[in-house]
Amino acid sequence: MTGLQYALSIISIIVSIVIIVLVCLQESKQKGLSGAIGGGADTFFGKNKGRTMEAKLSFLTKIFGAIFFVLALVSALLFLFGA
Repeated sequence: MTGLQYALSIISIIVSIVIIVLVCLQESKQKGLSGAIGGGADTFFGKNKGRTMEAKLSFLTKIFGAIFFVLALVSALLFLFGA
């Protein structure tokens, strides 16, 4: 393996750990039975604050997912063509 392949491997590991953390920080979309019974207790400001944070986490997850995909593709091409 070349130095570039080692660097891509390390970056891929770091990006995958970041993706795991981002997914774990996101809230579940399912509220279950408790959401059906007590769902009206949220205030307007509480809902908007949660949405903006959730939207940021979702956006970051998509970005890091795309980065991981590109890194995996480049690593595969380097492996195939032996750079």
